[in-house]
Amino acid sequence: MGKDFFIAILTLLLPFISFGENTSADKPNIIFILADDMGYGDVSILGKELSKIKTPNIDGLATQGVVFTDAHSSSSVCTPTRYSILTGRYNWRSTLKQGVIYGYSKALIQPGRQTIASMLKK
Repeated sequence: MGKDFFIAILTLLLPFISFGENTSADKPNIIFILADDMGYGDVSILGKELSKIKTPNIDGLATQGVVFTDAHSSSSVCTPTRYSILTGRYNWRSTLKQGVIYGYSKALIQPGRQTIASMLKK
């Protein structure tokens, strides 16, 4: 119980531990949730009584921020969708012309290409 219990507790508490994060109001605080096969009503704040699963944490984020409810993807699979989100480019302009890449595949985002992270950093 000793070591495994400690690791389990640390894993549960880690998201709540502050490591001197910058809480400056002049910097954006963006949380982007991308979920496969999630319908509009699956989050309880959007589905109201139709939602089969209560999502109080996501509901709290939604009530404290901005919720975009009219979003579209240029692909039905994960890799091109993530590429578009990260780069802001049409996904099929990458070297991938169909399907998805796997864990050890060559990265689709070329070195030096601007991403949402590099844009926010500027």
